[in-house]
Amino acid sequence: MKKISLSDGEWKLMNLLWDSEPRTIGEMVTALKHDTGWTKATINIMLTRLAEKEAVRIETGGRAKLFYPIVKRDEAVVQEAKDTLGKIRPSGLGLLVSTMTKESKLSDSEIDELLAILKEAKERD
Repeated sequence: MKKISLSDGEWKLMNLLWDSEPRTIGEMVTALKHDTGWTKATINIMLTRLAEKEAVRIETGGRAKLFYPIVKRDEAVVQEAKDTLGKIRPSGLGLLVSTMTKESKLSDSEIDELLAILKEAKERD
C-alpha cells in the first residue's frame, strides 16, 4: 500500500467517491453545497491534488470528466489510524479510545466489535 496523507477536505471528496463512483465535479459540488459551500474551481483544485497523490483517477472523453478513487477506503483509514497512533503514543491511546466512545454515539454492534477487537489483542499478547 502506498502511503497517502489526506487533508480533511480531501477526505470529504474521497468519501463521496467511495460511496458512489464515478462522479463528476458537478455532482460533487451539489453533494457538498450545504456542508462546505465549495465552488467548482475549489473542488477541481482538490481533485487535481488527489490525482497527483495517485488517490484519484481522472477519465476524460465524455461531456464531463469522471473521477474514480484509486486508493481503497480501508487502506486510507488504516494509514490515518497509523499516523494518529504515531502522534499520540504511548500515553494517549486510552484517552483516544475513551474520547471516541464518549463523543460518538456507538451502536451496540459497534461496541461489540470494539470489545471483540480488544479481546483479540489481549489474547495475542
